[in-house]
Amino acid sequence: LIPKIMASNVVFCDNYFPFMGGIVKSKKLKVVQLWHANGAIKKFGWQDPSTKDRSNSDKRRFQKVYNSFDEYVVASETMGHVFEESYHVSFDKMQMMGYPRSDRLFKDKWLQIARRRVYSFAPQLKDKRVILYAPTYRDDGQSFNPPKGLIKALSNDENAMVVIKLHPLLRDIESKLQEETKCPNVLFCNQLSTTDLLAVTDTLVTDYSSVAFDYSLLPNAHSLLFFMFDIEQYKQKPGLQENLLNWLPTNPIKTLDELKTAISENKKTDFTNFNNHWNKYNDGFATTRVIDKYIKTLK
Repeated sequence: LIPKIMASNVVFCDNYFPFMGGIVKSKKLKVVQLWHANGAIKKFGWQDPSTKDRSNSDKRRFQKVYNSFDEYVVASETMGHVFEESYHVSFDKMQMMGYPRSDRLFKDKWLQIARRRVYSFAPQLKDKRVILYAPTYRDDGQSFNPPKGLIKALSNDENAMVVIKLHPLLRDIESKLQEETKCPNVLFCNQLSTTDLLAVTDTLVTDYSSVAFDYSLLPNAHSLLFFMFDIEQYKQKPGLQENLLNWLPTNPIKTLDELKTAISENKKTDFTNFNNHWNKYNDGFATTRVIDKYIKTLK
């Protein structure tokens, strides 16, 4: 991989890659960070509280990697400031072009194909209120122990179908939930992508996942609930972005009783301020802007 990078003019990254800190870049090489999420609820980089406990050599190594990115493609000034503070890099590196992966969420053709894939696998979801539970990925050392009775709370609308979509690393938890589940209107969907499932979702229940930023752009998005039963623990590790309560479209839900009520009430979420804050430059044409800026110039 490294020889290919060294021979390139433009390299796109979608995460933190340690080896980038050891590359001596030529003047012709530009490294662009696309990242793997449209926004951020949890902290990372220098904002992660655990970083301060790392060795000085670790910290120098981290910063070398952060400094290897020449520009960052973002969908909002908000995400630009997150990178500025998380990576200790200049805000001038931020390119307000939108998040390329969000483009498909604006395309009717993609929505139709995604729904067709979902209904082909799970025809029982058609013409039903679909409640998708999709919590965030947990790093090693972060426990995920959902409270007993979670499935029952999610199923508080007897006319709805509940879809459980956990990260592959949470297979043990999923098996446990499956054993506890006796509800006929609950479906576990490892075979389908989370993005495809969003296309048929009326109510998304998540916690600290960036899936919320994608869901809020979809025409079928009705309600977004944040079930943060472990929020006090999560504030300590890895930490939550500042002013969280000022921009979340709905208040965090901490108990099963609150979750039951929210599922039953099924209030429509107003995404206006949330999208202005995080999705300002997402309009379905981010990929075109990225290609125009970084690819066409090579010709």
